[in-house]
Amino acid sequence: MHYSSGNYEAFARPRKPEGVDEKSAWLVGAGLASMAAAIFLIRDGQMSGDRITILEELTLPGGALDGIKYPEKGFVIRGGRELEDHMECLWDLMRTVPSLEIEGASVLDEFYWLNKDDPNFSKRRVTEKQGQDAGTDFTFGLSEKTQKEIVHVVLASREDMENKRIDEVFSAEFLATNFWLYWRTMFAFEEWHSALEMKLYLHRFVHQLGGFPDMSSLKFTKYNQYESFVLPMYTYLLEQGVTFEFSTTVTDVQFDITDGTTRATRIEWERKGERGGIDLSDNDLAFVTIGSLTENSDDGDHQTAARILDGPAPAWDLWKRIARRSPSFGRPEVFSSDIDKTKWESATVTTLDERIPAYIEKIAERDPFSGKVVTGGIVTARDSPWLMSWTVNRQPHFKAQKPTEIVVWVYSLFVDVPGAYVKKAMQDCTGEEITQEWLYQMGVPEADIPELAATGAKTVPVMMPYVTAFFMPRQAGDRPAVVPENSVNFAFLGQFAETTRDCIFTTEYSVRTAMESTYQLLGIERGVPEVFNSTYDLRFLLHATNILRDKEPVKVPGGHLTEKHLVHHFLNNELGQLVTDFGLIPAVGDLRVNPRNDDAIP
Repeated sequence: MHYSSGNYEAFARPRKPEGVDEKSAWLVGAGLASMAAAIFLIRDGQMSGDRITILEELTLPGGALDGIKYPEKGFVIRGGRELEDHMECLWDLMRTVPSLEIEGASVLDEFYWLNKDDPNFSKRRVTEKQGQDAGTDFTFGLSEKTQKEIVHVVLASREDMENKRIDEVFSAEFLATNFWLYWRTMFAFEEWHSALEMKLYLHRFVHQLGGFPDMSSLKFTKYNQYESFVLPMYTYLLEQGVTFEFSTTVTDVQFDITDGTTRATRIEWERKGERGGIDLSDNDLAFVTIGSLTENSDDGDHQTAARILDGPAPAWDLWKRIARRSPSFGRPEVFSSDIDKTKWESATVTTLDERIPAYIEKIAERDPFSGKVVTGGIVTARDSPWLMSWTVNRQPHFKAQKPTEIVVWVYSLFVDVPGAYVKKAMQDCTGEEITQEWLYQMGVPEADIPELAATGAKTVPVMMPYVTAFFMPRQAGDRPAVVPENSVNFAFLGQFAETTRDCIFTTEYSVRTAMESTYQLLGIERGVPEVFNSTYDLRFLLHATNILRDKEPVKVPGGHLTEKHLVHHFLNNELGQLVTDFGLIPAVGDLRVNPRNDDAIP
């Protein structure tokens, strides 16, 4: 396997791998990574779909990409995914999956047209004092000192960031900036999370910093991601003859580790109380999703709080059993041993009439019933003790919604402290109580909150004990390679497998592990798209530097004489033109700012 860029290999069709007609594939888990792997096996590996079996503990596919309606409770979204242009593996996948709504179009076509016609951006990113604009003005508020802290982390080696917390490499001053408020609430980072992952995110999304404060860099699906992504993939795979075995909990994978090779020899499972399994031959490939951010999720309802389930966790228990077989299979305890540091809670609010949407419209400055972008991403209540954020995507968010309903996603990072209105921790609150706290943060008059929360909405809280497990501080070897060294027939998939340069908690990461694993195990002669290389592009770095300074030019010491010196010795060349064009130095002398219409950057 190798990486590629550009369209030479992107447009090429690989030849059929030798011996693929005799091979079969067994995939553990029916989340995005497994479903993507199955599609790559069929499209690029040219494996027949009827030779692929997906084993899933739940009764439906999709994993964390969910969007489910419980008629007795209300709509449920455990989490949402923010999407952007440069998810190279994801869009490579979605160009193959047919749209369920537009004849002759792919899911990528459908998504591209939607976001061309209705581009995303926020009109109010942060509120305070019960729904008032917090006055951040979409600025980062970084001082020279805190800018240098970001540069230090970007330039540090990966080894320097291993096993360190974010608050060990950033100061209290940085953690009080707008930048950190935007960052932590958008990506769900906590101060005790991995400095290494923070570094990877800075590299990965340097090209998006310009659209970061107002979230114009983001794109969203038409509906929830189950209906927009998972259902089209599931339909396609069924049409290709892929077998899904639901209500099947994989309990173990056996290996033969001898003679310098590692081979998966058996997959064991439980189904309807009975044990079963499959012995793997030399022609069987095994793809195993390890860990799970949504494992042991628990739903409450409008009158019931969600529970923290800290007992047996099948996905984590499976990885722990596998990891005992070889040091190269990772260290799951690094990620799964401290629920207090990996949990948070979300809630899905379904409004039942027009009373609550009127308050949403006041903050979003858009009609939530328009069918177009509403909040443009999350709105964060800065002074919320829970650090609550909420978002309203395009409506209807579910095809089954009534015309009078709006579906809202709410989440908080601090779930174990009392709220401002509800004097209880979020983790102890019913859906109705969470709705009360949200209404308070939106500016609903306190006298109206109890009645509006009781009769104007139906809310389902969801507690997720492992939702940020992959953000725990780590070092090399804690996550196994997608295809461990000397493996001949198995690979690891998902957010806890190690791949190059990319960052977790993204749909792209799951799809990348799927592409890398299938290409390696089948020897597919096509390059895997490299992680977008903006971190190595001088134009993006200059643009990002300007944005981090809130577009404030660099002050040149020495006044006019220094400017003349710079013009003569530095600025009258290509580099000088670049720093001028990207706003770091004001135009001086004969230099003029060019529009740079031939650059593919914001």
